[in-house]
Amino acid sequence: MPPIKLYSNWNQRPSDSESIVEPLRKYFFICEGANTESFYFKKLISIKKEIGIHSLIDLIFIEKTEVDKDISYPKKLVDFAKIKRDELIELGEFEENRDFMIITFDLDIFKNKVDHLDELLKQQDDHLLFGFTYPSFELFLLLHVNNSLNDIILPNKDIIIKNEKIGAQRPCQVFLREVTGKNSKTNETIGDLAYHIDIAIHQEKLINQNTNKCLNDITSNIASIIEKIQCEKFPF
Repeated sequence: MPPIKLYSNWNQRPSDSESIVEPLRKYFFICEGANTESFYFKKLISIKKEIGIHSLIDLIFIEKTEVDKDISYPKKLVDFAKIKRDELIELGEFEENRDFMIITFDLDIFKNKVDHLDELLKQQDDHLLFGFTYPSFELFLLLHVNNSLNDIILPNKDIIIKNEKIGAQRPCQVFLREVTGKNSKTNETIGDLAYHIDIAIHQEKLINQNTNKCLNDITSNIASIIEKIQCEKFPF
């Protein structure tokens, strides 16, 4: 297997004279997409203090490299995550009763494969969590834009749920580009939306966050996961 490539801002400090401390909990993120999700979570990690995440929590993005780079199908992504978790345990970088692995993926692929989704959801455990969106991660990003739920998402709900291409792009990507002026697939500054995670948390609570109707309604639970991390208090 290719070596594990991790992105974290842990112990990035102004002076080497400052003492090194170990995190009391780690959250590892593995994502379906190669660009958009990477842009977002790397920015989230770099601003974790500014968005109220405890200083003793380490957020880590696991980058897919070499032969793993194109893994995107959720089942293969879960298999990849389990392999990486086992490797991290062997390296002493993942504590099974303390740390968490979070896998994010889109649900649109399961639209006509409900049984496949049910089987996948059974793979979750206490420390392997799923962050999901229907139809796409761009929906989650749209939620970071103030009033986007009432101004953009709900008025176009049927179009978003059908998820048919508008030109060369899916609806949420089109709407996101219109409101931000950025192509979420190529412009890394789309990650700056992470500064507005509190808006996303608020708006996400007004749409479906559960799996019971996730293939028939606009859905996202990623903001709720981030909110739970924000609410972590010491001692855990």
